[in-house]
Amino acid sequence: MPAVAELEHMLREARLRVTRPRLAVLSAVHDHPHADTDSIIGFARSLHADVSHQAVYDVLRAFTAAGLVRRIEPAGSVARYEARVGDNHHHLVCRSCGAIVDVDCAVGETPCLTASDDKGYAIDEAEVVYWGLCPTCARATRRRGEKSERTSKSKKHEQPAANGEPR
Repeated sequence: MPAVAELEHMLREARLRVTRPRLAVLSAVHDHPHADTDSIIGFARSLHADVSHQAVYDVLRAFTAAGLVRRIEPAGSVARYEARVGDNHHHLVCRSCGAIVDVDCAVGETPCLTASDDKGYAIDEAEVVYWGLCPTCARATRRRGEKSERTSKSKKHEQPAANGEPR
């Protein structure tokens, strides 16, 4: 967590007034990357009990416009916020539990990040989201699969064949 003085400096650099709600929200976003708005409200209130829902929404909108935070919205997810700005990193999203982690942009030739035809757009960013299972969910899935396979094999041995003979 950045120190209060550092958070105040970030706000001033962005030409934003330093207020307790802004400090609470900025601290929450730094301490809890990829948190959704409801979570940020809870974290901010733990630091400054008087922060309203509307204040958090307003502050997040101002921070996003000022470039202090980045808003991401993986498909099927609510908006989430992170303090890692100023680089073109990407995200890994777990299909099972929804966990999100940062992944640095590929180095070298990255043809998927260059549009074959920009259609006249002035492209300034490419967003890549990788989907899969986080290590915890992947292990759980493998364990369930192994258990299911064992159960299925034992049931085959218990059931008589179509002709009534044991298998």
